[in-house]
Amino acid sequence: MTEAALPPLLLVGCGRMGGAMLAGWMERGTSEVVVVEPHAPARDALGGRPGLAAVPEAAAIPPGFAPAAVILAIKPQEAAATLPAYARLAGPGTVFLSIMAGKNLAGMRALLGGAAAVVRAMPNTPAAVRQGFTVAYPGPGVTAAQRGLVDRLLAAVGEVAWAEEEGWLDPVTAVSGGGPAYVFLLAEVMEAAARAQGLPPDLARRMARATVAGSGALLAASAEDAAALRRAVTSPKGTTERALDVLMAPEAWPALMDRAIAAATARSRELAG
Repeated sequence: MTEAALPPLLLVGCGRMGGAMLAGWMERGTSEVVVVEPHAPARDALGGRPGLAAVPEAAAIPPGFAPAAVILAIKPQEAAATLPAYARLAGPGTVFLSIMAGKNLAGMRALLGGAAAVVRAMPNTPAAVRQGFTVAYPGPGVTAAQRGLVDRLLAAVGEVAWAEEEGWLDPVTAVSGGGPAYVFLLAEVMEAAARAQGLPPDLARRMARATVAGSGALLAASAEDAAALRRAVTSPKGTTERALDVLMAPEAWPALMDRAIAAATARSRELAG
């Protein structure tokens, strides 16, 4: 059975993540979407799509437009100046979905009005190829139907999980939200190391990218955990074992990753204020 079209949506901010989510919704089918995007080039790029309107500010939203969900895809530093303009939309028929890193429910509800139903979520950039991973947490007043709608919106760009505590969203932001950057860094440094060992740049890049992408696909397809897959590649006294002796030494890769995630988690908590 064909899934029903998504109800009217208001997307505030159409940057990389907002644009990826919008594309996923359009693929699923939408009844009407209004995008608030202050940058004219980004707004112009949205023109000509049926059922989609782009406006420069909240005041330009068509009169009478009643979105079932307002998706807040702006930078967290813009929240204080931006959210009060949307407080008039808070009501029993509308859920707010925030993908702003760090901004907590209490702070957003203070800006939108205490009765606002808000879901806080953290997607990641593989959403652009519908392979994202999002963790969400519903605030007070979010109904089962609204949670179901949010789940549909997030599932349009990948896998969805729901947190049991809002505090989980800070380490989620550090691990999943920032995780693609760490993987891209791995490809970057593998390419540089291959070049340092004398391989031509073209081959080094192709090899590093394909190795990272293929390993991720293997991990996704396997029922084994990552440690078991790592051990399967590591022959005793072989070349991989020699490399891992360096990477897994005290204060090397595992310790650095732990420090990196802790730093990112702390920054997410700082952004709440």
